[in-house]
Amino acid sequence: MKKLMLLCAAFGLSSFVQAQTLERMQWFNEPEHWSIKDNRLTMQVTPQSDYWRISHYGFTVDDAPYLYTTRGGEFEVKVKISGDYKVRFDQAGLMLRIDKENYIKTGIEFVDGKYNLSAVVTHHTSDWSVITLDRPVPYIWIKAVRRLDAVEIFYSFDDKEYTMMRNCWLQDNTPVMVGLMAACPDGQGFEARFENFTIKHLPDQRRVQWLEQHQ
Repeated sequence: MKKLMLLCAAFGLSSFVQAQTLERMQWFNEPEHWSIKDNRLTMQVTPQSDYWRISHYGFTVDDAPYLYTTRGGEFEVKVKISGDYKVRFDQAGLMLRIDKENYIKTGIEFVDGKYNLSAVVTHHTSDWSVITLDRPVPYIWIKAVRRLDAVEIFYSFDDKEYTMMRNCWLQDNTPVMVGLMAACPDGQGFEARFENFTIKHLPDQRRVQWLEQHQ
């Protein structure tokens, strides 16, 4: 019996780990060349691809590569990002997406020769905010925390000290696709790399408060 319980526990843990692996995620706009090894995704970003809706530029595009899984409720997601950025608007990061009119993409973006921490929030129309870095960086950690109807976005250079760069609205109590996105609006593609991708479930705040009040 003890051996059986240990085997069941091991199987359950193995299933949990598998559920978090990149291999079990799916593509939206799969790029022509990509690979996954040791929880690291490397992709050759599709040329002239992006996510944007209407505002400022007057066009809508929804054709960049995106590897995702679907989550309900509240969670924390983070990833380490690096890339061989070449031309204006080359970008890589996380994306949380409900549908083509409601999504958040955030990460690093190469603009006019400089590295920028970038966030695009789209609810029918897109907006864009950036924090320009004073020097190139070999990699960046991006973390997003979904709580109720808000998403907090953080960045880090060492996966230890995180700084919040944006707090934005996203419809709560709605399943969301979450995963890894890269885009190359102006160029002919570049290599983007994602490492140590993790998602951690967070207990629903409203339910926790209700349970506390009704003990």
